[in-house]
Amino acid sequence: MSVNKIKTFISLCELFEQNGFNLYLVGGSTRDYLLGKELTDMDVTTNATPNEIKVFLKDGDYTYEKYGSVKVKFQEVKFDITTLRKERKYKDSRHPEEIEFTNKLDEDVKRRDLTVNALYLDKELNVIDLVNGQEDLKNKILRFIGNPETRIVEDPLRIIRILRFSLDLGFEIENTSKNAIFSKINLINKLNPSKVDSEINKCSNKINLINLLKVIK
Repeated sequence: MSVNKIKTFISLCELFEQNGFNLYLVGGSTRDYLLGKELTDMDVTTNATPNEIKVFLKDGDYTYEKYGSVKVKFQEVKFDITTLRKERKYKDSRHPEEIEFTNKLDEDVKRRDLTVNALYLDKELNVIDLVNGQEDLKNKILRFIGNPETRIVEDPLRIIRILRFSLDLGFEIENTSKNAIFSKINLINKLNPSKVDSEINKCSNKINLINLLKVIK
């Protein structure tokens, strides 16, 4: 099934190229592909804006186009497409106040959470690694991009995400990131409980994650 999804991804890349744009597999999709795992979500990013995508993918879901987010079904595969972007000032410990579209991967990568979730895969299935994520993936290490405390203050849900990935993937959280989690754990209380529950429910070791959060708190 993953082979078919990758073939469909390549076909979608070709469609974007025909219209003058680039497309990359990104985030957990690239991470899982490199780990040889079954692909579920197909997350991709592009230098095309939603308005530009509408020209050749008219049937997508453009509800959140102002955030650069589009959902499409292409050759029976569902894709979540985001425009490459920069984010500034998180207004509610969750959402950025300002989004600016860009065409540069080295600007987009700065808004992502973990190095292993910030790998881009192009049409030729070449990995573009701007944060040494492949090395962390090889060594089974989870590491925040940039300053860990800054990443957590921007969005405290990242605490639960990194713990979930640690349990699901069997990866170790590196010490600086681990210390930031302990120092900022109370920020979880600022989050909408439904968002917390949703993130916990994604974990294959849900009970262990709940118990781990209790211990940390």
